[in-house]
Amino acid sequence: MKKLVFSGILALCPLSLAAAEDISSEIGTLSVTPVVQGLDSPWAFGFLPDGTILVTERDGRLVAVRDGAAKRVGGVPEVYDGGQGGLLDILVPRDFASSRELFFSYAKPMRGGAGTAVLRARLSEDGSRLEAAETIFEMSRGSGGGRHFGSRLVEAPDGTLFVTIGERGDADAAQDLARHNGTVVRITRTGKVPGDNPFVGTSGARPEIWSYGHRNAQGAALDRRGRLWVAEHGAKGGDEVNRIEKGANYGWPVISYGRHYSGAKIGEGTSKPGMEQPVFYWDPSIAPSGMTFLSGGRWDGDALVGSLKFDYISRLSGDPLREAEKLSSDATQRIRDVAQGPDGAIWFLSETRGTLFRASPPR
Repeated sequence: MKKLVFSGILALCPLSLAAAEDISSEIGTLSVTPVVQGLDSPWAFGFLPDGTILVTERDGRLVAVRDGAAKRVGGVPEVYDGGQGGLLDILVPRDFASSRELFFSYAKPMRGGAGTAVLRARLSEDGSRLEAAETIFEMSRGSGGGRHFGSRLVEAPDGTLFVTIGERGDADAAQDLARHNGTVVRITRTGKVPGDNPFVGTSGARPEIWSYGHRNAQGAALDRRGRLWVAEHGAKGGDEVNRIEKGANYGWPVISYGRHYSGAKIGEGTSKPGMEQPVFYWDPSIAPSGMTFLSGGRWDGDALVGSLKFDYISRLSGDPLREAEKLSSDATQRIRDVAQGPDGAIWFLSETRGTLFRASPPR
């Protein structure tokens, strides 16, 4: 494991480096400081009420950053560490202070290969390890290969959990309601099926499914009205931002604004009755990752989406959302996750730099 270096909010780094990492924006410069460095393939992070920051590393490590120290948290179960799979998202629920529960998405070794799963665990009182870890959901069928696990976790306003699941490289499976591939699922905190899910009672359909026809959603967030949005990978072109509706079909691989990597046409075109249109799409593809909606300040209500391909943070604004700005600096290399912290600042993970950064909020 790489040595973890805690830089602190007042990072001690050369002025020339700090200037290079600052982000220019339409409303001025965002001052960027590294908070923890030396992370190995970081994927997601979450804030605890006591100021601790938890960071997942794809090979199965969980790191806690607290009071000037970064240390490993024990008790993480075995994950499938291959390709895009591993320990992926982390969700700190609203009631963590009383429940101490955490949720993780991960690639689980399964018969036939691996698949996306959700883990529930309690963080020990001293914060050193996960306890009572239990897999509460796993996709219906494992498969080989390391592509397209998803996967983001979002706590809905009613306390249920949304989970994005990639189609695992099997495009046609995203149109098959008998499988979880290429879907957004909705489950309770114990992994049960909410009775008002759209396909409950539909013969042959997986009752956890909330929406389908997705390729590989690696970003997901609620807006201030409590609506779910996802950012998902297209193929060559056609990365999409979608507002998720109950029971809706988002079209992959029947419709797409992208093309196969060979250049060949995908499916039947860009639209078809009964299939949803994206609110926005990128062409060329940016490989969108973590997503968040901002609250307060000059960018109130705007969304931020990280780019794995072009090394920037996309700011989406307006109704419907459109890309208003590309936030870029030396710090924004292969952005895996982005969120607004309790302090109002913008926090983001650079996979290439192995660093969690904090950017001062726009004024």
